[in-house]
Amino acid sequence: MKKPVLFIALCTVPTFLLTFYFTLLPTLRALFMSFTDATSMNLTNNRFIGLENYAYMFRDSYFLQALGNTLKLMAVVPIVTLVISLVLGVALDQTKIKDKGIYRSIYFFPSIISMTVIAIVWSFFFHPNMGLLNSFLDWTGLESLKHAWLGEQGTALWCVGVALIWQAAGYYMVMYIAALGGISPELYEAATIDGAGQIRKFFSITVPLLRDIIGITYVLALSGTINLSFVLVTIMTDGGPSGSSSVLLQYMYKQGFKNGSFGYAMAITVFTLAISIVLSFVSRKLTNREN
Repeated sequence: MKKPVLFIALCTVPTFLLTFYFTLLPTLRALFMSFTDATSMNLTNNRFIGLENYAYMFRDSYFLQALGNTLKLMAVVPIVTLVISLVLGVALDQTKIKDKGIYRSIYFFPSIISMTVIAIVWSFFFHPNMGLLNSFLDWTGLESLKHAWLGEQGTALWCVGVALIWQAAGYYMVMYIAALGGISPELYEAATIDGAGQIRKFFSITVPLLRDIIGITYVLALSGTINLSFVLVTIMTDGGPSGSSSVLLQYMYKQGFKNGSFGYAMAITVFTLAISIVLSFVSRKLTNREN
């Protein structure tokens, strides 16, 4: 009896210590600092101010703008990403396309590229003078549609959204292909005998049977939108112009490391963490773990 217990302890204790040191301890530290007027990461010589940072947060027009931009991305990017991923997954799984493995690799490739590289590539794509998009509009005679895509308030945020969708679509496509492999071909054969077309089979068989995985990927896409938008916004637009593309984590970084308001930055961090916790509960509900 002692040997299994010792083995389990040897396996779990190092993991627990690493999780405590690199996850739980920084979280507790951020929570404590959010109640202070800290101007650095030092825990000493900070004045306890209670909920002042949280109260100011909802009076800060720039924070509210960053929150609104984050919610806009969360409302659009996950849905568009998953629709594209599902269509690609079904196309590669159920159609007679040669060399499917090559296409899967091509679509999946953006999800393993560094976010910094992705941000730089898309910054060049949307460049007003050298960018591929404006060059294409010139070539097709649509000069009137040209914009300074990353320099205009109406387009900067959605350029970041396009990069997010491009980066994540292939990742979720692979998950859908794996889930599609668990659907019995007999269901599609029976539907074909009954006269159902491809669209009818998609909405009557594929989508209902993928409901759980769609729920999981939707929550993952929401979390990814919150986290990954930070790098893209920081490199592509730095929150501009006039805060029109700022997001929560980018604004938190700006307050902490550029303005020296670490207490306020940690309050924003805790607020963002609270959103993530809510999403984790939604994920548990959607995945039906008790079954």
